[in-house]
Amino acid sequence: MKRGLLIFTGLIALSLFCITPAWAHFQMLYTPQSALERGGGMTLKLVFTHPFDAGHTMDMEPVQEFYVMHRRGEEGEPRKTDLKEYLKEINWTGRENSGKAFEAKLPSKIMRSMGDYIFIVVPGPYYEKADDEYIQQFTKMIVNVGGIPGNWHEPAGLPAEILPLDKPYANWTGGVFRGIVMSEGKPVPHADLEIEYLNYKPNMEKNAFEGEAEINASHPSFETMGIRANAQGEFAIGLPKAGWWGIAALGSGPVDQHNGKGLAQEAVLWIQVTDIP
Repeated sequence: MKRGLLIFTGLIALSLFCITPAWAHFQMLYTPQSALERGGGMTLKLVFTHPFDAGHTMDMEPVQEFYVMHRRGEEGEPRKTDLKEYLKEINWTGRENSGKAFEAKLPSKIMRSMGDYIFIVVPGPYYEKADDEYIQQFTKMIVNVGGIPGNWHEPAGLPAEILPLDKPYANWTGGVFRGIVMSEGKPVPHADLEIEYLNYKPNMEKNAFEGEAEINASHPSFETMGIRANAQGEFAIGLPKAGWWGIAALGSGPVDQHNGKGLAQEAVLWIQVTDIP
């Protein structure tokens, strides 16, 4: 591990670099479990939201790309499967409103083998009136079947992406997750990142967040936490609580204009944390 690598082992350390809370946008690509014993059908929910407070749900723009990359083991090229045909428009309800989202009910043939499955969604740019600019997030979520690793650590070829240095689906509570922010295949020095916890349980049947918050933040800076990568684009975060965590690398994409206005292209990675039995 390089000396300049920033390691944050809990919520308090992560908050030292905080940015404006409660306004962090995250493209959610959600399924309840990312480490599966066997393959089969799977349902995914695609929601543009604020994970910690389950607040305003943004209307998703039409999906430009939605696919999965799969490879069993360490050799060979991953198989890429387009999944857009399985998308269905839904309304997702947060604590404040409902917004346009999507679900995908995947047949068992998509995940019939063991190994890693890298799910990727790229929606069209979303216009954020408050900032008078567009946002486009390249989101990855990785599922493993059977415990046999595959291509979880390899680039997916996105304009901007977070390259995991630890398995996103195999993290114990209290551990550390590391990654590298990439843009056009190269590390992004001193990249700005936001981290949020998925604080309300998604109800897959009702298409809504429900129940009480898992965490009651003692200060707004703990809701959306901010860190910076080192000079090699590397970062590390502590994992203090089981559940899903979203990591977004701000402005990491190569394109900064859309329809005559500013465009923020961001890389998003979702990781799942599990309590030690």
